[in-house]
Order: sequence, then C-alpha cells, then structure tokens
Amino acid sequence: MNTADFDFHLPEELIAQTPLEKRDASRLLVLDRKTGQITDQHFDQIIDYLNPGDALVMNNTRVLPARLYGSKDQTGGHVELLLLKNIEGDSWEVLAKPAKRLKVGASISFGDGRLKAQVLEELEHGGRIVRFSYEGIFLEVLESLGEMPLPPYIHEKLADRERYQTVYAKENGSAAAPTAGLHFTQELLDKIAAKGVRLVYLTLHVGLGTFRPVSTDNLDEHEMHSEFYQLSPEAAQTLNQTKAEGGRIIAVGTTSIRTLETIGSKFDGQIKADSGWTNIFIKPGYDWKIVDAFSTNFHLPKSTLVMLVAAFAGRKLTLEAYQHAIAQHYRFFSFGDAMFIKE
Repeated sequence: MNTADFDFHLPEELIAQTPLEKRDASRLLVLDRKTGQITDQHFDQIIDYLNPGDALVMNNTRVLPARLYGSKDQTGGHVELLLLKNIEGDSWEVLAKPAKRLKVGASISFGDGRLKAQVLEELEHGGRIVRFSYEGIFLEVLESLGEMPLPPYIHEKLADRERYQTVYAKENGSAAAPTAGLHFTQELLDKIAAKGVRLVYLTLHVGLGTFRPVSTDNLDEHEMHSEFYQLSPEAAQTLNQTKAEGGRIIAVGTTSIRTLETIGSKFDGQIKADSGWTNIFIKPGYDWKIVDAFSTNFHLPKSTLVMLVAAFAGRKLTLEAYQHAIAQHYRFFSFGDAMFIKE
C-alpha cells in the first residue's frame, strides 16, 4: 500500500488547540468494525461498551518537560532541544533546532548555565546525542527549565501542565503524551473498575517516531523510531487471566496497542512480562495477536497512527469514520475527541 492511500482533507479549524475543561466531556465516535455502524456518543459513555471481566490497558508514562531553550556557548545563537530518549547516564538523544549549527563538540547553556549540554554525535533528521552536566537532580533541573513539548500544530499556550498528562501518569520518560488517555478522569476509572473491568497499566515512553510523517511512498520502506516499553509480571498475569476467562483486552491508545502487540509478536501470541525497545509498524495486513478493541484519538492524515487504525478496522471503514467525524465537527489530534473501535 502507498502513503497516499491514507490521505484525507482536514479543515484546520477542527484541530483542537486547547483541552476541554472536563476531561471526559469530549465526544466519542463508536465504530463497529464488523457491521460498519457508527454511533455518536460522549466519552463518559465508554463504560457502556466495557464488560465485566474485560481488561482496560493504559499507558502510565509521564511526559517530561522536554523542550529546552538555550544558547550556543560559542556564538550566543539561540538553540532549541527536544529530549527524545535517555541513552545512558546523562546522555540523551535529542531533536535540535537549528541542527546544522550544532556540530560535535558544540556546547549549549540553559538557564544561566544551570544546565549545559555538549554535542557528542550527529544523527539524521536533526537528531543529536548530547551529554548534560548540572548540579543536583536532573529531573528537578528539567522541571524548572523545561517546557511541555506540545505538538507543532498546537499554537495555544497550555495554562495547566497537568492537562497534557493522564490522571494515571507515573513513569517519567515521554516526549509526548499518550493522548487517548487524556479523556479519563479518576471518577470514570473508579466507575469502570466498579463494573468489574480490570484496570491494567503498562509503560511505553512515547518518542517522536510515533508521530513522524511517513516520508516514503511505499509503506514497506518506512522505518519506525524505537521506543522503550515495559509490562510487569503482575500486569501480564492479569491479562492472561482475562484471556483465560473469556474477557477482552481493550487498549487505550496506540502506544498501549504497540506494546501489547510487540509482546504478542515476540512470544507467538502469548502475553509475558517483558521490557525492551520496539519499532513495530502496524499497518493493513497485520496479524493481530492480543488486542480485541481499543480507544484512540483522531490522527494526522498519512500518519502511521491512521494506518494502525486501518489495520484493525480496514482502510475503507476507517476513512469513512474519519469523514463522518469531519462532517460532524469532531475535534482532532492531541486535545481532540476520541473513537472506540469494537468487534
């Protein structure tokens, strides 16, 4: 298949710039992949589509204030770094702007020198490996100097940093939020648990690879950026118990899907505790191993995320659902509305 097969026109005014005041007040498009039926709901009604004995799987990664603004020590020129992933110790892979001026050996200062970075290696597409130096605890320094890395299509300032975190965010490490989880309130999660649905958490630290545009015409030539994932023994046991008892495994967001399907692919359809790096690219033709249904937001045209949805619901039905969402003025992308795809 070609990248152009997943293109569609999205009016700019449908790109949500700010989150709703109440997380679960967003809209929910429910898509039945077997019948093709589309139903318009509100997100708090997702509980009606979850059954006792199901497992709801969520990504508990926490977004770092990963965007840093500083100046190059040699010239004083302005520099922006976006932290992507920790390599080892104080060494990080970052996305740099303007990258062409940051050669190996260049040094950058942030916050009057409270944090410094030295370029160790040049990567493609503006990537760099840098080593940070500082006094104290790195995450505390980052909290004081860094900004929340909102996607480039969001032009409004975020009044409350926590609105770009899920209510269950716990494990520091992401360069972007697992946005499908932003709709859940603790109250809604409590109601879901009270219904007899198992709440299960895994971790995938979201990098830019998930969102990076596909630059090849042929999907088979696209390579995903690697992201770190982890599934605990307790979570694996709960998911195996769910399967054994006939319950469904319902993923919240594409990051949860990619973690579960990475593990399923690695262990021949079995669910086992595991951690490592994944660059799985789920596109039409993929043989699903673990996930039975999922919720997700509305994604960019020609993105790997739309392709993942199409791998589950079919390309034709996915694009029909997107056209319905556009016609009904659903809000798109990170702070937008959600869809739930069921069997």
